[in-house]
Amino acid sequence: MTQKYAVVLAAGQGTRMKSKLYKVLHPVCGKPMVQHVVDQLNKLDLDELITVVGFGAETVQDQLGKDSHYVVQEEQLGTGHAVQQADNILADKEGVTIVACGDTPLLTESTLQNMVEHHIQTEAKATILTAHAEDPTGYGRVIRGGNGEVERIVEQKDASKDEQAVQEINTGTYCFDNKFLFEALQNVSNDNVQGEYYLPDVIQILQNQGETVSAYQTTDFSESLGVNDRVALSKAEKLMKKRINEAHMRNGVSIIDSDNTYIGPDVSIGQDVTIYPGSIVDGKTLIENDVTVGPHSTITDCHIGPGTVVKQSVATNSLIGSGVQIGPFAHIRPDSSLGNDVKIGNFVEVKKATFGEGSKASHLSYIGDADVGSGVNIGCGTITVNYDGHNKYMTTIEDDAFIGCNSNLVAPVTVGKGAYVAAGSTINKDVPAEALSIARSRQTNKEGYASKFQSNKKD
Repeated sequence: MTQKYAVVLAAGQGTRMKSKLYKVLHPVCGKPMVQHVVDQLNKLDLDELITVVGFGAETVQDQLGKDSHYVVQEEQLGTGHAVQQADNILADKEGVTIVACGDTPLLTESTLQNMVEHHIQTEAKATILTAHAEDPTGYGRVIRGGNGEVERIVEQKDASKDEQAVQEINTGTYCFDNKFLFEALQNVSNDNVQGEYYLPDVIQILQNQGETVSAYQTTDFSESLGVNDRVALSKAEKLMKKRINEAHMRNGVSIIDSDNTYIGPDVSIGQDVTIYPGSIVDGKTLIENDVTVGPHSTITDCHIGPGTVVKQSVATNSLIGSGVQIGPFAHIRPDSSLGNDVKIGNFVEVKKATFGEGSKASHLSYIGDADVGSGVNIGCGTITVNYDGHNKYMTTIEDDAFIGCNSNLVAPVTVGKGAYVAAGSTINKDVPAEALSIARSRQTNKEGYASKFQSNKKD
């Protein structure tokens, strides 16, 4: 079985982005560009993946973590020089090496895999990933011979009129016989205007040695897009969004307005899910069957069970059961868990709280650092008073309890099973099971006071 390696070029500063954020870390559909590239490559069951870092090295390593090994290109002396930094790790190994740029987020696993297979089948020492461009202006042209093998790559400025008419372009992604790659790199010269060592020069060196150079043409031109400025970044975002949304629709998801729905690349969605306009679903969210999202909902890193509705609300890093009703205008903050058939209504905020099956907080409440049992009704305006300015404390509401409107539950406190808390109460002591707790001032009526008050105002 052929050993497979990859080198990701991610050392350039990206000055045209005009940003303090390192270029390859700019996100496309919520994920940094270089992470897109590494994720697709790692699906190929690689034996080694190396990312060449330079500017912003630490931030790139923080992002990719254990998804890659790293080498540093201290001086930016061209793409050939960048690949050479992996010499100590790869040079003596047998197999195939893919070289891809960290600013090409639209590359796909299937295209990369097809390129590798084509490379092996043609017994080539180098294979260029190409694409058909309706307007090839600015791209290097791939000139083929009569037998279909690549004769040369001609840059736009060096191309003749006939060569400029060629619409097959070099995407900048390659596949090499690993040993031949690193041997050829030793012979790459920097005798050019920029004084840099260019990776495409390896192609000419291999051809001069009589070695086979082939090309594999992707069917999707968008995969060739390299992001060098904010205009290209916006284009990549649009293309990626379209690709993601179309894939979900083909798998049984109804996206009412695809142009105004944003779904991250790592989101999983079941069948018969409906997503309304203005919604954002990202992170590693999992949405099961028959869920309704939106309009204008934002869901990040959540697991949502079947039949749940999240309407005009925000949910983050939480577990949401089946048949749950959320919103409109609710906020489910991190580390919350909502059991089946829970209702979280308008202007309710839940933070680090657990709700048992069938419990309800229908409107205008804050439930934070709380363990709410099943069958609990939390009335309008209820607050779990969880913070004393230094520490957070827990509120426990046991099964079937009823919390009246405008109640303050001052933690740490427990409301027992089946207990009632009267409306307007401030509870700072435990309430026994089945008890009624009333904690409010006695009402006093002063007869005739209003008339006397109005008379004093006139004087």
